[in-house]
Amino acid sequence: MSVQKLRLKLGWSQQQLAEASGLSVRTIQRIEAGYPASTESLKSLAAVFEVDFSALNPEQAMESRTPDPSEQQETEAFNYVRKLRGFYRHMARYAVITLTLLAINLTVTPNRMWALWVMGGWGLGVLMHASRVFRPDGFLGPQWERRQVEKRLGRPL
Repeated sequence: MSVQKLRLKLGWSQQQLAEASGLSVRTIQRIEAGYPASTESLKSLAAVFEVDFSALNPEQAMESRTPDPSEQQETEAFNYVRKLRGFYRHMARYAVITLTLLAINLTVTPNRMWALWVMGGWGLGVLMHASRVFRPDGFLGPQWERRQVEKRLGRPL
């Protein structure tokens, strides 16, 4: 079972789980991201969640069963929400910093609008980030690759 699912079921933050288990927040983040965990870390988490150690052991879980489509959809949903959160943070930083730079520009050197260059360049970066979040399969993405392979092999689409 997923550590993230168990944590969310209890309504805990990663910080709360780290304090309860004696692990660092970074360790919790790595385990939830799918990185391998040490036996000691998994035992500590199993004790906190009051589940059997083997329920948290990712190697056993992969060998014992095939992936459930609903779990795969849930994983994809979590990944999408992480990307969306990253985009919103990027937008917030862009807004705060560029508006601050614009205010500084207008008060210090109002005849030279250098802040517009920063706003424009960073704005392009924000647009590219948005295109990756909201259109992940965009041009030349995995869907396109799959269609091209099927076409090349002569299979119906």
